[in-house]
Amino acid sequence: MTAAMVFPGQGSQSPGMQAALAERFPVVRATYDEAGDVLGEDLWALTQRGPADRLAETTTTQPVMLAAGVAAFRAWREAGGARPAQVAGHSLGEYTALVCANALDFAEAVAVVRRRAGLMQAAVPAGEGAMAAILGLDDDAVDAVCREVGDAGVAEPVNYNSPGQVVIAGEAVAVAVAIERAKAAGAKRAILLPVSVPSHSSLMQGAAGALAETLAATAFRTPDITVVSAVTAAPYRDAADIRRLLAEQIHRPVRWTATVEAMAAAGASSFVECGPGKVLAGLIRRIDKSLSVHALEDPASLEQAVADTRG
Repeated sequence: MTAAMVFPGQGSQSPGMQAALAERFPVVRATYDEAGDVLGEDLWALTQRGPADRLAETTTTQPVMLAAGVAAFRAWREAGGARPAQVAGHSLGEYTALVCANALDFAEAVAVVRRRAGLMQAAVPAGEGAMAAILGLDDDAVDAVCREVGDAGVAEPVNYNSPGQVVIAGEAVAVAVAIERAKAAGAKRAILLPVSVPSHSSLMQGAAGALAETLAATAFRTPDITVVSAVTAAPYRDAADIRRLLAEQIHRPVRWTATVEAMAAAGASSFVECGPGKVLAGLIRRIDKSLSVHALEDPASLEQAVADTRG
């Protein structure tokens, strides 16, 4: 079975996550401690005890989710999990994928994502940006809704997550109008998300320019595992390609459906979600029901995934 590994971004975090995994695999706690040393914080204590609102802050969530994905990957390898043939990440998860493909050192990645989070948070004043999930409309219908509300401000599709699930982002007023238009167009649900940063929208272009300066000073290598970019749904080629696309990533849509389809077309028949939760596993099942999907939520699910993807 040809396995691919995928890494989640913000939204999969929760207080107490990976506690059982850390009991079985000490490398999990060690990974959080390694990240915490870079930032001068006890990330493991924050992850386990909260407070939840601090864990949900973008500048905390991004390094925590990076650590969570790398920790799960290290536990997977310790348990005898196969080296994946392909990896990809959803939004922030692309940094995790690059670390696990030896294209970026973990400690350097921690510093970069903290910088990324700060730039994204500062790009749009609090309360002026918004994101919403549109369920039950196809991609073209959501695109049309966003074009229709252009006179109200910026509202754009930013996450093509699976057939019938698209996230939009932009200015809060325009997103509110788009929610009502989507309902009128037949959406099953149109839900404002509990975030204020309009990630992957054109409002992040200023942050992208500043991030590009940080990435220019970051040491990247050509990945030794195929890493599929969710910006292009194609593999990264080299360090220059990585720098360019990671800068563009924060103001361009996440093409998750196309990314999963490209990985399957390249031979992936089994997908393993590497990190807390099972958000990506659910999306992959909706994208292609023929694929085998696992999520590494605890020791039992990790060991079952290792067994199922052998041979």
